[in-house]
Amino acid sequence: MKQKKWSVISVTGVILVTLFAILCVAPLIYMVLVSFTDSDSLYIKLSDIKLNFYNYEYAITKRNFGRALWNSIVVTVGSCLLVDIVSSMAAYGFEKKPVPFKEPIFQGYLATMMIPGQVLLIPMFVMVNRFALTNTYSALILPMIGAFGIFLMRQFMVAVPDELLEAAEIDGCGEIRRFITIVLPLVQPALVTLTIFTFNAAWNNFLWPLIVNTKSEMHVLTISMATLSSNYYINYGMVMAGATLTFLFPFTLYIFLQKQFVEGIALGGVKG
Repeated sequence: MKQKKWSVISVTGVILVTLFAILCVAPLIYMVLVSFTDSDSLYIKLSDIKLNFYNYEYAITKRNFGRALWNSIVVTVGSCLLVDIVSSMAAYGFEKKPVPFKEPIFQGYLATMMIPGQVLLIPMFVMVNRFALTNTYSALILPMIGAFGIFLMRQFMVAVPDELLEAAEIDGCGEIRRFITIVLPLVQPALVTLTIFTFNAAWNNFLWPLIVNTKSEMHVLTISMATLSSNYYINYGMVMAGATLTFLFPFTLYIFLQKQFVEGIALGGVKG
């Protein structure tokens, strides 16, 4: 009797999970279908769908989506690398090195996380403009460095045994070699977690690229997406084609790195 009851519960669970999966995937399928239409409405019929890539071709060639895709990839990869390097080195210094007044400095640095990002837009733009970095990749990558990455990495640095570093120093291992060969492998899950958060922030960033870039050739995908619609007419097929192109790169990356993504998010939630 118990076995039959458990079987009913299992079947019900499978049905509910399947329905939930369909609800999650349905908007993506609809987005792709609409991208093959030439419609000013989101309500389409099967007869409206045309199996041609006109919208994609127009978005890439006429609306500069190819250049925007390249800009987004460069900014995202550069941001992930820079944030990982700077955050891990700073966290190592705060946690394992005898830095004078490091605790007050660290606490003050963490306090900057309470400042809304919108408040910093004008000061950041003034600084970028004075250093002549407008319309450059540097202007988009450098502001990604923040207190969150250092805080996250320091949480993991606590678990690195001091005795291990002291033993390596006694054996003649230099500072840089200790950091690269001992510390970084031990905090690799934290680096994966930080990379995921940085990737999402850099890829979906809209307001700062809109402010700091005035040339169309420096637009990222989020800005190019906004240019596909106007106040007077919206071709939803074109908009959905741009949305599909924007979605493809992170989706493809997730397909190949889904194990690392899931582990990084889960570990970041527990440790952070």
